[in-house]
Order: sequence, then C-alpha cells, then structure tokens
Amino acid sequence: MSDKNFAKGEASMTNSEVNAANSEVNSIEIKNLSRKFNDQFTLNNVSFNVPKGAVVGFIGQNGAGKSTTIRAVLGLLKKDSGEITVLGEDPYKMKPETKEKVGVVFDSIPFPSSLNANQLDKVLKGIYKSWSSKDFFFYLNKFGLPAASKISTFSKGMEMRLSIAAALSHSPELLVLDEPTGGLDPVMRSEILDILLDFMQDENHSVLMSTHITSDLEHIADYICFIHNGNIVFFEERNAMLEKYRILKCTEQQLAAIDKSDIIGLHRGKFTNEVLTASAGRYPDITADTASIEDIMVYYVKEGV
Repeated sequence: MSDKNFAKGEASMTNSEVNAANSEVNSIEIKNLSRKFNDQFTLNNVSFNVPKGAVVGFIGQNGAGKSTTIRAVLGLLKKDSGEITVLGEDPYKMKPETKEKVGVVFDSIPFPSSLNANQLDKVLKGIYKSWSSKDFFFYLNKFGLPAASKISTFSKGMEMRLSIAAALSHSPELLVLDEPTGGLDPVMRSEILDILLDFMQDENHSVLMSTHITSDLEHIADYICFIHNGNIVFFEERNAMLEKYRILKCTEQQLAAIDKSDIIGLHRGKFTNEVLTASAGRYPDITADTASIEDIMVYYVKEGV
C-alpha cells in the first residue's frame, strides 16, 4: 500500500489494520509515550519511529530517558499514557512468535553467571524455536569468546559480546540495543559495527541503538533521535542533520550581528566564540566548521541558549 493510498484509507481502518499497515513501514512506532517517576523524572510525550530497513541512533545524557524508553518499547515498563507498536503489535501483548523476531542487548548481561556458553546454547535452544547453534558458535569464535569458561570470569566487554552473539542467533528482524558498544575497545567496536552493517543488508531488518559513543552512529545510523530530560529534542535523518548544523567561529563583533533566534548553543572563548547554528548560510563572512553528532548534543545541552 502506498503512503497516498494509506492516507486515504486510514479513516476507515480499524486500529489493528492501521498497525498492520504501519508495520510495513515502521518496525517501531512510539506516539506520545509518557511515564512519571514520582517527582524525580518524567518521560514526556515521546514520539518517534524506527523505519523498517533503518538504523536509528538514540542519543542523550545518562538519565535522559533512553533506557526508560527502551524498556517501555520491550513491554518491561508500565507506561502512563501513549501508544507503542513493535513489528505491528502491542509490546505488552506480543505473541511469542513475534517476540522471537526481536533481538535485545542490554547494558548488563541477563544470563546466569554460573553458566558457560556451551550451557547457555542449550538453554536458549529450548527458549527460541528459531535458535541457531551454528550462528551462536560462529559469533563466539568471531568475538574470541571461550565456550567452556563461566560467564562469571568474563570481563564487561566479553559479556557484551556474548549478549550480542545471543541476540543475533535467533534470526531477529529487529535489534534493540542499549549501549551495545559500552566497555569495548575501538577494534571490537569496529567489529560490532561491521556485523550490524551486515545485519542491515536485509531490507526487512531494523535497529534501535542507544549509545553515548556518538561517533559509532556516524558510521551506521540512518536517523538520529536526541532525547534530553525526558523530551525528544529532534529526530532527523543523519546526513541531513550533519549537513544542516555548523559551528560558527566568531569575534564579539560578529557574534553581536548574529540573530539570537539562529543561536542554538554558544560557547564563549577567550579569543573566539563558537556558535552552533542551523542557519550558517545567513552568515557567509563567518568561518563555519562542520559539527559532529557529539558537538550537536553538547551544544544543545551544555552550551544551550
């Protein structure tokens, strides 16, 4: 169904029919998701999608709401309001066969530390109908993980590699990854990113990846979703975002000439001021540098105006 035809027919569709149509386009749909934790933190009307065939990088400071959102997406956290669909289904009522299509990696390992990988293979084979021991041991070998050693002897990085190996070994269509490259050295992080790129060769596959290592996303993400204090700041296509934002290097006199509405973030230096803007084209006489994903996040949060 084309977008045009879907728009025409949506009014006459039931909710289940709308969800089914959306699942052809988006692997995850989040609309106005809210959750309040006493008076300490509120996830406030969070809305964004993970399009099928795309990698969405989910960025923000620790405590911004990334893990809370992911737990709600997986049906592990009760929401106060809003709507979520994962592969066309309500995550709180998801059928077992649909759950098998979701591979999950948390920032802490969910497996008993007394097991070794050989034993874990037998356990997971009994849980997932689509489990592939062949794939599991392929990834163990690729990641340099000993199959006979107890998980309790693994380093943080080894635990993360084991979680990723398990998530990839039951034929998932969607990967939900919470800080999957945390604790990994640069070489292993590169290895993991290459595996994710291989995973995305199938146009039916999708990834939602939360990370504080924003440089990883510059290699694999199609979209960037930025959350701050429980609110979505923006959801943008990665290349368009990196093309749009610039850091102006300016004197006090040049700064005074910049429209305040064009200043997203400002860092005052001893000799030069730096301004994050999406309107650099309006100031051709001021030196403009490209901004990384990390620059954009830091300027919004730390240097925000």
